[in-house]
Amino acid sequence: LQRDRPAAEFRNALAELLPKRFAQRLCEVWLAHLGPQRPLRQFNLPELKQVASLLQDWPLITSGTEGYRAAEVTLGGVDTDELSSSTMQSKKVPGLYFIGEVVDVTGWLGGYNFQWAWASGHAAGNAA
Repeated sequence: LQRDRPAAEFRNALAELLPKRFAQRLCEVWLAHLGPQRPLRQFNLPELKQVASLLQDWPLITSGTEGYRAAEVTLGGVDTDELSSSTMQSKKVPGLYFIGEVVDVTGWLGGYNFQWAWASGHAAGNAA
């Protein structure tokens, strides 16, 4: 994006890649020190790497589950046409992988969705 739209504000460019409210909150809380209202052309490589590191290394901790008996599936997500079928890597953003329920794949209840999550995670993990 920096090459394609150097005059775009960083926060607006980020909102094109992430859910808008998430990008907004990210800029307010964790990236405010970088001046997210600045144009992309004003960001240097260390600053961009800092943002990438924040997003890639963000630990997500689950608080619990209701177990397999209550497990369900969601609909929608990243279109499979946007991904490599062998690596799950985004065709638009190299190094970005999508797996499991964030991908628009739905199977019957009874373990099919778990298998998809495990298989797509395995493919992405091997490729990353």
